[in-house]
Amino acid sequence: MTLIIILIILALILFFFVLPGLRVVQSYERGVIFILGGLRGAKGPGVFWVPPMITRMMKVDLRIVTMQVPPQEIITRDNVTIRVTAVVYFYVVNPEDAVTKVVNFIDATMQIGQTTLRNVLGQSDLDELLAHRDRINQNLQTIIDEYTERWGVKVTAVEVKDIELPPTMQRAMAKQAEAEREKRAKIIHAEGELQASTQLAQAASVIGSQPSALQLRYLQTLTEIAVEKNSTIIFPLPMDIIEPLLKHLPGAAEGNHERPSARPIAEQAGREVPPNAYMDQTATRPMTTKRD
Repeated sequence: MTLIIILIILALILFFFVLPGLRVVQSYERGVIFILGGLRGAKGPGVFWVPPMITRMMKVDLRIVTMQVPPQEIITRDNVTIRVTAVVYFYVVNPEDAVTKVVNFIDATMQIGQTTLRNVLGQSDLDELLAHRDRINQNLQTIIDEYTERWGVKVTAVEVKDIELPPTMQRAMAKQAEAEREKRAKIIHAEGELQASTQLAQAASVIGSQPSALQLRYLQTLTEIAVEKNSTIIFPLPMDIIEPLLKHLPGAAEGNHERPSARPIAEQAGREVPPNAYMDQTATRPMTTKRD
């Protein structure tokens, strides 16, 4: 009978005192223990026992939390209204401070992220925000981490996720980008023309120094033209090529001499000649007819 009573007492102790005091904490969690309202530290991971009925435990997740900051209406330093969305990455490094020094560390981190986002982007120009986003992200991460460090939270990164511009600003930026591309295209075209003219000038000087090279170039051009199926080919010949041929023609020398004057001899002698004397002799010669 005594053994049965002892077993019953042990069972009651086990049921009301031992089992309620068992706590299980995962590997990515820590249990912050309060006994009679006093902080006893953080325990875990695994299974451990705490005094029941007088102990309160709060679990804190140590994994990285990805928190999206709601879209914020921000006016930049150059008076452009934009809508910005950001993402904050943080995790708990001190579970005791995260529980005892702030009511809700996730909500507190979100609020400080919103205010810091407005302050930092409001002090930046739109061009700086679009061109140097990495530097702005670093500034946001540094400022937010200074606040969250007080309650045991470490901010690893802050990323500006999306920037919404007004439609008028989008059209203006599109025109600016198009003008910049046209400017680059014209500059590249001008540089190409300059290089091509320089190369052509060098090629012309080389060909001009060697007459045979010029003739070979013309023959090569004729070969390239002959490939095409053209019915008519107009090809200019330089004087350097045809001048030797003209010298050997029989009428070339005679053509260079001055032809005799067609004026009457009387005019050459200084006498006055009527205007009819300039007519061709064949035109003034009377016509003769042969009769049978």
